[in-house]
Amino acid sequence: MHPLLIVLAAVYGAAAGLLVPRAAYRLAVEPEEGRRTACPQGHPITGVARGWLGRARCRAVEPAALVTVPAPLASVRPAPCPAYGPARTTAPLITAAACALLAAGVGPRPELAVWLLLAPVAVLLATVDAAVHRLPDVLTLPAAGAAAALLGAAALLPGHRGSWTGALLGGLALAAAYFVLFLIRPDGLGFGDVKLALTLGIALGWYGWAVLFLGAFAGFVLGSVYGIGLVLARRADRKSAMPFGPFMVLGALLGLLLGGYATA
Repeated sequence: MHPLLIVLAAVYGAAAGLLVPRAAYRLAVEPEEGRRTACPQGHPITGVARGWLGRARCRAVEPAALVTVPAPLASVRPAPCPAYGPARTTAPLITAAACALLAAGVGPRPELAVWLLLAPVAVLLATVDAAVHRLPDVLTLPAAGAAAALLGAAALLPGHRGSWTGALLGGLALAAAYFVLFLIRPDGLGFGDVKLALTLGIALGWYGWAVLFLGAFAGFVLGSVYGIGLVLARRADRKSAMPFGPFMVLGALLGLLLGGYATA
């Protein structure tokens, strides 16, 4: 156990999680719609990287209280915007918790840096999928390439506890398995899940086939439990669509924790 490392990872996760709600809101659109450039109140989304990086706040005009001020002189201050929803609070907390758990399970190894870099992306993907049942290509495909490249670099450093070859094979295997499931039942599994499986398979495969299987299986179990719960609560039926990405990500997190502890 490395308390300082865990604390630093949690702080990093919270800071990175603050950037998730804005990006998730912009990406949470239907396939035929363009990415959002303004909130429902009409506030333009601006800032670093053309507005992609920044907290869940908008430039809202707030005149000084009890003083009539001409519009051009009104103060312009960033203010929280309800358009970003509960993700304003939940995303930083979830990302911080995930990063802290990864630091506790993996310890000071080269692959930990890879997991910490991928964690905010995974939370972002899960947030978008929960909102619109989509996993955008702009995130899934680059994430797979980044995971492969970063783990390749980690494999060159001393102290790592994984296999880069296993990671690449794991990604191909899990993506192929999801592709078969997609062909069998395209109404129950989206092609975005297949692309996400490539990234998660690369991560899980780093620690071997057993971790890959358990992480993937955990995602299916968690998703099934959630779906059954919705049916029992009469909030859905057997044909209702549900986002599977968040459960894939959570299952992968459990697999990585298992892999980290098993190779300690």
